[in-house]
Amino acid sequence: MTAATHSSLFPQAPDSADAVLEGLDPEQREVATALRGPVCVLAGAGTGKTRAITHRIAYGVRAGILQPSSVLAVTFTNRAAGEMRGRLRQLGAQGVQARTFHSAALRQLQYFWPKAIGGSLPRLVDRKIQLVADAAAACRIRLDRGELRDATAEIEWSKVTQTVPADYALAAAKAGREIPRDPAEIAQLYAAYEDMKRARGVIDFEDVLLLTVAVLQDRHDIAEQVRAQYQHFVVDEYQDVSPLQQRLLELWLGERDDLCVVGDASQTIYSFTGATPDHLLDFRTRHPGATVVKLVRDYRSTPQVVHLANGLLAQARGRAADHRLELVSQRAPGPEPAYSEYPDEPAEAEGAARRIRELLGAGVPAAEIAVLFRTNAQSETYEQALADLGVPYQLRGAERFFDRPEVRKAGVALRGAARFGGNDALLEDAVDLPSQVRAVLSGEGWTNQPPAGSGAVRERWESLAALVGLAQDFAAAQPGATLADLVAELDERASAQHAPTVQGVTLASLHSAKGLEWDVVFLVGVAEGMMPITYAKTDEQIEEERRLLYVGVTRARERLHVSWALSRSPGGRPSRRPSRFLDGLRPGSGAAAGRGGVGGAGGIERGFTGGTALAPAAPRRTQRSPARCRVCGRTLTDAGEMKLMRCEDCPSDMDEGLYERLRDWRAVQARRSGQPAYCVFTDKTLMAIAETVPEEEGELARIPGVGVRKLNRYGTDVLAICAGQDVAGGDAED
Repeated sequence: MTAATHSSLFPQAPDSADAVLEGLDPEQREVATALRGPVCVLAGAGTGKTRAITHRIAYGVRAGILQPSSVLAVTFTNRAAGEMRGRLRQLGAQGVQARTFHSAALRQLQYFWPKAIGGSLPRLVDRKIQLVADAAAACRIRLDRGELRDATAEIEWSKVTQTVPADYALAAAKAGREIPRDPAEIAQLYAAYEDMKRARGVIDFEDVLLLTVAVLQDRHDIAEQVRAQYQHFVVDEYQDVSPLQQRLLELWLGERDDLCVVGDASQTIYSFTGATPDHLLDFRTRHPGATVVKLVRDYRSTPQVVHLANGLLAQARGRAADHRLELVSQRAPGPEPAYSEYPDEPAEAEGAARRIRELLGAGVPAAEIAVLFRTNAQSETYEQALADLGVPYQLRGAERFFDRPEVRKAGVALRGAARFGGNDALLEDAVDLPSQVRAVLSGEGWTNQPPAGSGAVRERWESLAALVGLAQDFAAAQPGATLADLVAELDERASAQHAPTVQGVTLASLHSAKGLEWDVVFLVGVAEGMMPITYAKTDEQIEEERRLLYVGVTRARERLHVSWALSRSPGGRPSRRPSRFLDGLRPGSGAAAGRGGVGGAGGIERGFTGGTALAPAAPRRTQRSPARCRVCGRTLTDAGEMKLMRCEDCPSDMDEGLYERLRDWRAVQARRSGQPAYCVFTDKTLMAIAETVPEEEGELARIPGVGVRKLNRYGTDVLAICAGQDVAGGDAED
């Protein structure tokens, strides 16, 4: 890693407001400079939405248009809020409040409770499941562990949708909820839970929002005080807003409209919690004069990954699908997504683990690889498979980095060394900041080599190793920095929850992977019954499962591996089939009906222009027929075999001389166009041509990997080479 790369981890703040805008694309720049009135940003996956909105806030602050203390930016997770605070700090926009809905509401509730209600705010319970269990016992309702969890989820859904116990049964039926018990029992349990909370003098997570809404509705003087404080609002992930959060936002705003919302209806994956994209899709209706900016330039993923993501949404149905964004990759081409079928789940896990070990051996950092699955219960098989091969991993959803005991202890040790380091024998031989940190953390369990195996010992070592790596980055970016400077940086990062990278393959559910990205992603268990999940019955539930897979696909920057197993256990009946969502997209899966949407170019729309702001485009269809081996007739699923039109193991009749002439010609074309050779034709496509030896355009066009554009551009040359003619190289210009 170069010093320049290190420095990018600790960038200097832009020296002016105009400098904040540097590097933004036209649509991002429009977001950043549209600082008055309602603004709706429709941002596809990987299009730089966080960059756009943080630069928007920073530009407004640096230009003197916005007062930092008057801006409230809200999102849905502490990690996202921490990342936003970290970016704003780097852009020189300190003092802006970036919080979750609950954090912002809790802060206001604690401040105004004595004035509005009197006394101190009731204690907030961290986990409500024990209270629900106590309420069930009081009602003489027996719940097993799974039913208890499901009943708790029903209570949470009721509260965020502002449904009282008496209305629960009707509301749940209308919403098509999968209810774990009789609706009357859940309503009874819900009522008993609320009574028990009041009797014990406690509140839960949802009460924070409900009580804040109640205070702002009942006390106009307090509402005006809040509105005097916060005059400009930014809401990230707006497609995940619940009716209760929307009501709170409206009370914060009052009669004003300085509101910027950012979201993507195609990433709505939390409707089971009460989230709905309707607020995003109806924004233009509620605010006819709104500026709508569409971000579709995908800076994250290769064209191959983006093509699969767009293909998934092209088959979608429903209101969210009508407003889908068709992404346009801004990256260089990469490998095609790989598809693998296994006889059973352990074999699938072992196959993924072997591929991951190969990637690590090829130099891919472990932290840039993720295994994503539909349910948390699937993780154990992959934990075992990775551990068996000695591959380090981390489970997503564990404690936040700076809350880990070993990280807190390391912080205390580093702080003590910074203060009294002159008297610390450990530091006598430490000549620079990284060696000082290594010396201090060696007393906390860090070693030059990681411990063998996995488990808690390995996880503690990974945390300390992340701090060592951060110290190296910090020293490279700021030569002369002291241990005290590093401690101050760690304090700021802890405050912003801006954690360093922990080395280890990430294991995560698709839901918890939202907002993250990796170079290589393994999407596992993509079979009917798991994706879509068995209990997804209605059209709306099926479409949410499709969106969940879309979120998984768009986590990958460069490589994507999709796999499924035909049975659960070794020796089981192979009754499973690949997910219906892959029909027409994976090789050999036949055709699937598609549909159009709001795709192609990004854009900016100002004010009400009549008609809908986000009208769907004309329908499209993609037709593909199953690919079969031309030697043995077996259906082909591997992308490489598809290009060869035969199984890898079937005999080849390739003309070696023709293959070499095609490779020489390809090298000339690549030099002239300034592209990698595989962008002209891949090796597999050249092999297929050398095996087929086409004599006319129709035969050449049928070879996978040729396509209309390449046929028009290179077809004459290729057919001439196949006919034994000399070709000078031709025109490399499009």
